[in-house]
Amino acid sequence: MFIRRESFSQYIRLYPVVSTLIALNVLVFLLGYLPGIGSWIVLYGIGYNAGIADGQWWRLITPIFLHAGFMHLLFNAFSLFLFGPELERLTGKTRFLTIYLVAGIFGSLATFFLQPLAYSHVGASGAIFGIFGAYGALLYYGGRALPELRQILLPILVISVIMTFLTPNVNATAHIAGMIAGFLIGLSFFHPKRITSWKKNRIRRVK
Repeated sequence: MFIRRESFSQYIRLYPVVSTLIALNVLVFLLGYLPGIGSWIVLYGIGYNAGIADGQWWRLITPIFLHAGFMHLLFNAFSLFLFGPELERLTGKTRFLTIYLVAGIFGSLATFFLQPLAYSHVGASGAIFGIFGAYGALLYYGGRALPELRQILLPILVISVIMTFLTPNVNATAHIAGMIAGFLIGLSFFHPKRITSWKKNRIRRVK
């Protein structure tokens, strides 16, 4: 389910939204190292609560595409690379992008309302956790019908939540809020017919 066997060109063709999001995150990260523009991106792009309170609403969106270092980018990009394709295939391009962006923005909003004004944050983790939340909705609807899905996804979801609170310097608020948003959106997107279709497609691919 989460093992990628596609070639590079196949991956881009089959999962254009995931591929574009990964490329955009990498591009913004590289631009951050350019003289002048790099400091401007960081200054005006981070999720800074005081700035949002002052009317800089774009800071609810831009942090989703910024990262605090290479390992931060690598972890989020790899998570998107691994877990994004199956959800994009299942929901379609527009719905997948909706889950990703709404979860990321919801994570920023929750951070704004629940953290101090001086709090700042960056990272796509809220959006990534939105993907996990959407899978949780799929598990909620189809866990019994798809036992293999439950065996794979449940440990991933549980470990993700646990690591959120054990890892230092992590915006746990955005993680949990993003997961909740993804779950709620997933509940509206998934239904028994879609799950049945997904199961049939999975069986065909195995054959």
